[in-house]
Order: sequence, then C-alpha cells, then structure tokens
Amino acid sequence: MENKLINILSTRPLSDTLITNAAKENVVLDFIAFISTQKLIAPETFHKIRELSLQKATVVFTSMNAVEIVAAIVADMQVVPDWKIYCMGGTTLSLIKNIWSNNQIKGTAKNATTLAEKIIADKVDAIHFFCGNIRREELPTILKKANIEVNEWIVYETILTPSAIEKSYDGILFFSPSAVESFFSVNQLKGKTVLFAIGTTTENAIKKFTKNKIVTGDFPEKEELVNKAIQYLQSNR
Repeated sequence: MENKLINILSTRPLSDTLITNAAKENVVLDFIAFISTQKLIAPETFHKIRELSLQKATVVFTSMNAVEIVAAIVADMQVVPDWKIYCMGGTTLSLIKNIWSNNQIKGTAKNATTLAEKIIADKVDAIHFFCGNIRREELPTILKKANIEVNEWIVYETILTPSAIEKSYDGILFFSPSAVESFFSVNQLKGKTVLFAIGTTTENAIKKFTKNKIVTGDFPEKEELVNKAIQYLQSNR
C-alpha cells in the first residue's frame, strides 16, 4: 500500500534539491511568501556604513538581508573592514563566513537574547546593529540595560504580503515573526496542522495566534527545519 503524501508549506523559498529529496519520501513541499523585503537606506546610514568600513568597530547582524546589503556597500569601498562581528547562526552566519574572515566572527547564537548575553560577557562598549524596520526588541533592550551603546542602522524594510491558503497542510514552516503575523492575518488553521518555528522568537509569535502544536528548530538553519519537519511528521502519521 502506497504511503499517504505529507504536505508541508514553507513560508520561505526552498532549494530544488530539498524539494526533490522530499518528494522521494512522499513529502510535498510548497512555498508561499508571506513577506517581502527591500533595501531601505537613508543617506546618513549609507555614509555611516562607508565610514565604518574604514574603522575598527563591533557590528551585529541578526538577518541575512542586512548582511547582503551592508556587504555590497562595503565591497564598493574595496576594503576588508576591521570589524568584530556578532551574528545569528544558520544562514546569517554562513553568509558572513563567505564574505569576511572567520576570525572576525566573535560570537554567534540561535536567538537574539543569547547573542546579547555573549556581547555583554565579552565586555563590549558599543555596537553598530544593522537591521530591518521591523526588528525584535530583545537584543537592543538587553544591551542598553547593560549600559552598552547601541547604534541602530536600518538597511531594509519588511513588507507583509498576506495570502489565503486553500490547501490543507500537515505542517507549516515559519522563519520569522513577521511571516507569522502576515499568515495569521488572513488564515485560520485546522487543529491537526503542526507548526514549525526556526527559533524561540518565532515560536513565541506563533503562540499569540494559535494553540496548535509547535515544534521549534534546534538550530536557525532553513534546511535543518525542513528535515526536522519531515522526520516529525513521518514519525507521527
């Protein structure tokens, strides 16, 4: 008897390899974007990034979007910035490793709270935090309470793009609180749908909208969450 298909919705694009490998296990991976991002840099911010690229500084990234935008500006300066970098793990960390030296990375974490604690433990005096217009409060709040100077530079904006789903899914993957907010603004779930969160911040956002089962990833990596969802749903048919 043929196994019943498992249907999973991802709120972030997935590689063809992931989709193909999942299909071999009778898992259908769909994708719908519930948010979009676009570059948003004020002239002051643009000039500050160029200025910082020529200075010693401690910088913080919590998203791959910020990394890509800042890296492009720094590349135009044709310099390797003398930065101490703190960042989220997963995709953000991998991207930074591909652009700058591993020796520049002084701390990583799976959530903003833990990352802030590492910065405090390292007795950092001031940071430059590159972020989007919708960013979580945890990191800057914790650092400011520890008397660390936080300079925030908005480099992109997040736009909610809600979409009503018609298909019934066994699992849905969420990678940010913004995507959670966008999804639930136009959708309700059946009780059997299991929700998978990239981290605790996204998990907490989901809890505001539903009592459905939530499974949180062990590491902030897209592929890891996909595999965790497949394994969980296969084991709990």
